[in-house]
Amino acid sequence: MPIRIPNDLPATATLQGENIFVMEQTRAVSQDIRPLEILILNLMPTKIETETQFARLLGNSPLQVNLEFLHTRSHVAKNISAEHLFTFYKTFDEVRERRFDGMIITGAPVEHLAFEDVEYWDELCEIMDWSHTNVYSTLHICWGAQAGLYHHYGIGKHALAEKLFGIFPHQVEYKNPILLRGFDSVFMMPHSRFTTVAREEIVRVPDLKIAASSEEAGIGIVFTSGGRQVFITGHAEYDADTLKNEYLRDKAKGLPIAVPKNYFPNDDETQTPLVTWRSHAHLLFSNWLNYFVYQGTPFDLQELKKSQPN
Repeated sequence: MPIRIPNDLPATATLQGENIFVMEQTRAVSQDIRPLEILILNLMPTKIETETQFARLLGNSPLQVNLEFLHTRSHVAKNISAEHLFTFYKTFDEVRERRFDGMIITGAPVEHLAFEDVEYWDELCEIMDWSHTNVYSTLHICWGAQAGLYHHYGIGKHALAEKLFGIFPHQVEYKNPILLRGFDSVFMMPHSRFTTVAREEIVRVPDLKIAASSEEAGIGIVFTSGGRQVFITGHAEYDADTLKNEYLRDKAKGLPIAVPKNYFPNDDETQTPLVTWRSHAHLLFSNWLNYFVYQGTPFDLQELKKSQPN
């Protein structure tokens, strides 16, 4: 089945070039099928790149998926045109009365700030509260995961001695986790962050289950019973060259940045990066869509309030 995205979204040409079946809205409305309604709250400054990354992973499924994009009204994005936001994005006020099968809250480059000091923190909290009754399963990514764990469970973030930057092996930890069905015992996932969450704080919350962790990167994937909330501390969605571009950008600015670990062959930045995480990334998002969204969400989305989580 195809992924449904707005007409003329820049990701369309990229995905079609990768042989990913994309159906524009004008064609999709003629089909008698209810697609999964997925909302992406895109907090990343590189909005077009992030749109493409998530559309690629969500499109690798036999399920038909309708994507909508959300941006915060309390923060003016500086790296994207107002025309792009006006054309392809909605604000929370425009969707607050709607229901969605799933939502993704992306990462954001605001780790240096306390949560309450983030410009759009109050709005984000309102959205996360709203998700309890209006979204069946919410997937939180990197800073979005830390924000979700803090808001919902009071679990704080902790500064690292240096940036966690590279591709790290993770071990499947939770016995028979349906979210990681088909995973190898060890899988790779990119990380790019300055803060972390503590295992001891997570295990004190009975509803939270640690699905995977890394000896070096720490907690990798956490989810709640039933999968209504999923927290991923890394960036499984990253493209092959995302870390390379970040590394070269910071290096050019004279910022302290180490070569991403387990990424360039022989740590040689002139060589093509090794892609070691993509197959598990596709499987992760397919499992989320299938087991935590499709097989749990009601056919009539208006029934979501009747099945809200604790």
